[in-house]
Amino acid sequence: MQIKHFFRPITFIVYFFALTLTASLSWAQFYFAGEDGYRLWLKYDELQDQTRKKHYQKQLQSVLVEGQSPTSEVIRQELSYALRGLLGKALPNKTSIANHQLIVGTPQNSSLIAELQLAELADLGKEGYLIRKQKVRGKTVTVIAANTDIGALYGTFHFLRLLQTQQSIDQVSIVSAPKMDLRVLNHWDNLDRHVERGYAGQSIWDWHKLPDYQEQRYYDYARANASIGINGTVLNNVNADPLILTPQYLEKAAALADIFRPYGIKVYLSVKFSSPQLIGGLKTSDPLNPEVQRWWQEKAKEIYSIIPDFGGFLVKANSEGQPGPGDFGRSHAEGANMLADALASHGGVVMWRAFVYANEKNEERSKQAYSEFKPLDGQFRNNVLVQVKNGPIDFQPREPFSPLFGAMPKTPLMMEFQITLEYLGFSTHAVYLGTLFKEVLDSDTYAKGAGSSVAKVIDGSLFNNNISGIAGVANIGTDRNWTGHIILQSNWYVFGRLAWDHQLSAREIADEWVRMTLSNDAEVVATVTDMMMDSREITVNYMTPLGLHHIMDEGHHYGPGPWIKDLGRDDWTSVYYHRASPSGIGFDRSPSGVNAVEQYFPPVRDLYASPETIPEEFLLWFHHVSWDYKTRSGRTLWDELVHRYYQGAADVTAMKNTWNSLQGKIDPYQFRQVQMALGIQEKEAYWWRNACVLYFQSFSKKPIPTGLEKPQGTLEEYMKLKFPHAPGQGK
Repeated sequence: MQIKHFFRPITFIVYFFALTLTASLSWAQFYFAGEDGYRLWLKYDELQDQTRKKHYQKQLQSVLVEGQSPTSEVIRQELSYALRGLLGKALPNKTSIANHQLIVGTPQNSSLIAELQLAELADLGKEGYLIRKQKVRGKTVTVIAANTDIGALYGTFHFLRLLQTQQSIDQVSIVSAPKMDLRVLNHWDNLDRHVERGYAGQSIWDWHKLPDYQEQRYYDYARANASIGINGTVLNNVNADPLILTPQYLEKAAALADIFRPYGIKVYLSVKFSSPQLIGGLKTSDPLNPEVQRWWQEKAKEIYSIIPDFGGFLVKANSEGQPGPGDFGRSHAEGANMLADALASHGGVVMWRAFVYANEKNEERSKQAYSEFKPLDGQFRNNVLVQVKNGPIDFQPREPFSPLFGAMPKTPLMMEFQITLEYLGFSTHAVYLGTLFKEVLDSDTYAKGAGSSVAKVIDGSLFNNNISGIAGVANIGTDRNWTGHIILQSNWYVFGRLAWDHQLSAREIADEWVRMTLSNDAEVVATVTDMMMDSREITVNYMTPLGLHHIMDEGHHYGPGPWIKDLGRDDWTSVYYHRASPSGIGFDRSPSGVNAVEQYFPPVRDLYASPETIPEEFLLWFHHVSWDYKTRSGRTLWDELVHRYYQGAADVTAMKNTWNSLQGKIDPYQFRQVQMALGIQEKEAYWWRNACVLYFQSFSKKPIPTGLEKPQGTLEEYMKLKFPHAPGQGK
């Protein structure tokens, strides 16, 4: 495989044709010569800082990549492509030592690295690496060393990141290893290429053309993931089609696995629990039935004969109508263990989702995952991870962390974040999720006293778990820019960076991404980074301030719908969650209500139990309070709620104006893409503001606070809006 140029010859043919047809070249230059976002953060454009470029050229006169594996060849290609772009010239791949040379390899494939006897490698495992200025046989060189070729690849991408962000490499000394074992993207992609909760086009997997037609996009997907340390991909939707386990589709999955393998990426599959019945011809899928157990064992054997490094299964069971062990009176542990036993001898794992809720249990929805899984702690096989969503409901703009984190010390818990913006404006709202991810990861569970962060639960360090992991529901599609919005590429990026090292800050990752994707110009970096860091809080304000949640429109989840009621079950409605009435608003999950706070360890439990002590961002999540309740700003709850809705919408206008001030400093195609999306976001922020304020005003009966304009439109007009073809709906 060779890395191809991102702009193909046809582009230039069309560009030339356009130039001959117009006296004004601006539109042709915009549409045909701009940066369209396909290259993500791996642009490798020539450095404009001539002093920095010459300094790098002096230090990187030649390259030596040791090893003959497919991964070593990938490293050679990436370095050749990147350094030729960044430095403006090709570098020779030397076979002998020279001053200022770059050497990449492992002690096993490089005698030069072996003789250095780098003691730090002993603690870096299979994926860690070091980057260091080092004397080698009397010559000063930059060494990228690891225990494996995959580790060397990760180190290579880190080194290139230093160059892209124009960091000094004069005295570089970096030692890095991932804090979590499994760092996985979950693709909610169906075999017909529809993406559930996908807002950037179809699935990038062209199942019909696979296994023979292997698109360049598959290789670039692998490069992008490897560059941020992602080492696994679940190819298909958790609402799984059993056909994925048939020989026809396993062969297709194997073709992708072959492409991804040199990049350190394993393939996983979501499986339907009832597959033995649906494609195996059995009369049952009972996990304790010997025939069913044998079927899964044979299926695992078949998979590994086709994909030797297959990662394992992701399972959604007994949730939202999906079949599971509960259909046969069995527990989640019994279902997961049956699959785990089938995979164990091959080295595979089971990622068993804890997203379960059922209205027949007559228990408040936010409590059900905890109630279902905590009693099973210690009953799962050691190759099972329970995959828990970051909050107790469903990827809301803001949620408290799930109380399951810290509650199952004998079971590895795997974080599930949503990278795609199902509840945050799809692919037209600029919402950087680094702040959301960090808010959750840094939350203290107090499971073993102060300092028991969610991050320490999922990285295995708090309870000394044998395996650890984190998953992100992907926002990737066939749009040229991958994610439907340039800024939203940053959420894929920040997920990978935090999966590798959750101690990094959201700001430093945003800074990296801006420099690599948009510009190294100081004004652009500072301005866009500030925008990104503010964007999530802005969105919470115009959608769900003060702990409101689940008030989007039904089904497609597009736009506001706080009035949604009378659906098939109460916990699918909005009114179930906000409980607005003439007396007040909010869901009472305190000890005087459904007592969801009891699932948290003290002092979190005590903090959340009282309206006076709870962080105000969770006030209405845990408490039903009067419209006249005095908030910490001194305003009544009604006035504070309205002010936050108005502030959020106004801040989107300010964000749009800030972006417009950067015109001429960002590639015009990138600039225009984001500018158009911000225009949509602005309209929809005011839509959210007006619709929600008018709806809640129908209960509070209070005036709009002095100094704020009256909301445009009427509540009836907003309630009549319908969007039957909004993208990303389930099928």
